[in-house]
Amino acid sequence: MSASLQSPGPGDTPRLLVVDDEPDLRTLYELTLLREGYEVQTAGSLAEAREHLASSRYDLLITDMRLPDGEGLALLRELASGQRPERCIMITAYGSAENAVQALKAGAFDYLTKPVDLKQFRNVVASALHGQAGTARPAAPDNAGPAEATPAKAHALERPDGNGPGSTREAGSAALSRLVGDSPPMQRVKQSVAKVASSMAPVLVHGESGTGKELVARAIHACSHRGDGPFVPVNCGAIPENLLEAEFFGALKGSYTGAAQDRLGFFQAASGGTLFLDEIGDLPLAMQAKLLRAIQERKVRPLGATLEEPVDARIVSATHRDLGAEVHAGRFRQDLFYRLNVIEIVVPPLRQRREDLPQLCEALLARIARESGAKGYRLSAAQFEAISQLPLEGNVRELENVLHRAVALGDVREAGIDDDAPEPTGLPVVPSLDHGSLKAPTPAMPAGPSHAGAPAAETIPLPSDLEAWLSAQEKQILIRALEETGFNRTAAAAKLGLNLRQIRYRMSRLGITDPSNTIDDDDDGG
Repeated sequence: MSASLQSPGPGDTPRLLVVDDEPDLRTLYELTLLREGYEVQTAGSLAEAREHLASSRYDLLITDMRLPDGEGLALLRELASGQRPERCIMITAYGSAENAVQALKAGAFDYLTKPVDLKQFRNVVASALHGQAGTARPAAPDNAGPAEATPAKAHALERPDGNGPGSTREAGSAALSRLVGDSPPMQRVKQSVAKVASSMAPVLVHGESGTGKELVARAIHACSHRGDGPFVPVNCGAIPENLLEAEFFGALKGSYTGAAQDRLGFFQAASGGTLFLDEIGDLPLAMQAKLLRAIQERKVRPLGATLEEPVDARIVSATHRDLGAEVHAGRFRQDLFYRLNVIEIVVPPLRQRREDLPQLCEALLARIARESGAKGYRLSAAQFEAISQLPLEGNVRELENVLHRAVALGDVREAGIDDDAPEPTGLPVVPSLDHGSLKAPTPAMPAGPSHAGAPAAETIPLPSDLEAWLSAQEKQILIRALEETGFNRTAAAAKLGLNLRQIRYRMSRLGITDPSNTIDDDDDGG
């Protein structure tokens, strides 16, 4: 691009270009933006818009999808190919989901659906400009492309809150650093996060259970212009079906039995921030249709209300299911799938990034030490070798459980304690289990000689298959907790000091099923 282009300076009023072939709408958009204090130029066709873009730079381009001499997408592609700094908001016809998805995939910051709600219009414009270093973005160099955050080298899974970072960039770097690992698959994940964070395009995070999908979602939020807003995580599979609509969209007082006061839904709570829909594949079909409308129209109607209200939340969803297969099986709506899957980020399982194990162990042990008030923990070479031989099918979550158990049983030494003592070599090879107030069943193994009524642990013969024996003890403890709580997984998990995901994983691994084949009504996310 020519260096003679007129460019907005760092302190200048934001300059916007509005492209629409309908004079009345063009005037309406122009007046609305002028009242907000912006400098506005308008165009009624692609050719006219190109003339403006050839002579000036803008902070934001707002264009209709269909124009007399072509499509607004052509302008978007030309901005990208010319490495122009302008962000773009696309205006599409009512219900044209395909066009909106196409625009987002092409790099649009966001889209609006006709007829345009002016309040929503002002909010989207403000969001687009807010992400450009305040209100007005300084002119970028001629060779400047889209800004990308540089993923920081990760050395910790989570950091203590302390004092919050002083800028969105620092918050984004801190969030990226929680994605531990420098393996090629993790570098690709971090690069994807940095690229997609700058737009409003919906993101679908796909990966096996325990891989850290929520950490990826939090990183997308922190790296975005919405990083100062709320991050609202929702476990879609843990909400009773009869409460889904009220939980998502809110409810007015008296709208249903027990509604003693007005309550906000997840969409309203995430206003100005990010709504993270975890395990989106667990939503029933009826709720999928309502969610699709809310995402498309950016409006929700609380239970008991007669009018819809606009909402402003970016959608990031996650699943361990193959949603494409779910669509073919008729269990997931195709239109919702395409709406959510504008951009997909695949989080690799641990078996595909074994080179990250040293960093992961270091980060997890550091977190365990913080939680327990210890100086730190360290693994011996033999212990790390034992861990590296585990299949770790539960991914990072299982690795964390292994380390928790090892620390609890004293097999991992606290740093600075007994430095001259020989390093322990044993390491439990099954996930940890906090038994809480429950006592483990009496081991079905012969006791050795005792002293003062206490068995001498060092003389107790070990079973031939220690891992199978430990799994059997774990299974008995889980079954006892589940029976005492009527197979309420949430209550059993709390009794054992676990979260819901951990108890679900253990039940699946150990083959424990609910004899009544029911699902807890009070399950919540873990």
